[in-house]
Amino acid sequence: MEQKAPRRTREKIMDLSLRLFNEFGEPNITTTIIADEMKISPGNLYYHFRNKDDIVNSIFVTFEEEISRMLAMTQGQRPTMHDVWHYLHHMFQLIWRYRFFYRDLNDLLSRNRTLELHFKEIFGHKIAVVKELCQGLHEGKTLEASPAEIDALSSNMVVVASYWLSYQYVLNPRQYTEQAVVEHALASGCYQVLSLMHPYLRGETLLHFEQLKTKYLQTNA
Repeated sequence: MEQKAPRRTREKIMDLSLRLFNEFGEPNITTTIIADEMKISPGNLYYHFRNKDDIVNSIFVTFEEEISRMLAMTQGQRPTMHDVWHYLHHMFQLIWRYRFFYRDLNDLLSRNRTLELHFKEIFGHKIAVVKELCQGLHEGKTLEASPAEIDALSSNMVVVASYWLSYQYVLNPRQYTEQAVVEHALASGCYQVLSLMHPYLRGETLLHFEQLKTKYLQTNA
């Protein structure tokens, strides 16, 4: 029992820090604030984490594990529009859960070498997965695009997906965390990213996209 207690406290610190970073922005939160919210002494917090960057890096390890599992979801199968939609939905949910990384990304990368290197790899992996999805649709004759167009489309989809929630925050900062606003932001993000594929879609995949589009527009009218 005594060996498990430190681990539980460490996890609670990480959970609380993630919530505070998401709600108020990582630059605005100090270890003192985290310790006060945890109702523990700063010394107790430093027993588990050397400093705030140590907390950020520990949260990032969990984020990286989750996103690696998600990015592996599409391997070994011929993709459909349904697969792409669900992949994007899971991606947006993950970005929302760890949104401070994306919202505070420039500041974090400027002072954290670990995040600088790993986030570059994550973006590259995202682009590779989207490219694989597009190429799978192309091989199935339901996406008509040249290799150069697929390269550009893959990058554009990742850029929009990665920064969509930050854009939504700019539009509606005071209600950003309300459940209805969150649900709309996630759904609209999926729709906006998929819309980039629309000009290239053919056959049953185009029909499926039109069905998803109609359902989305009716739900969000």
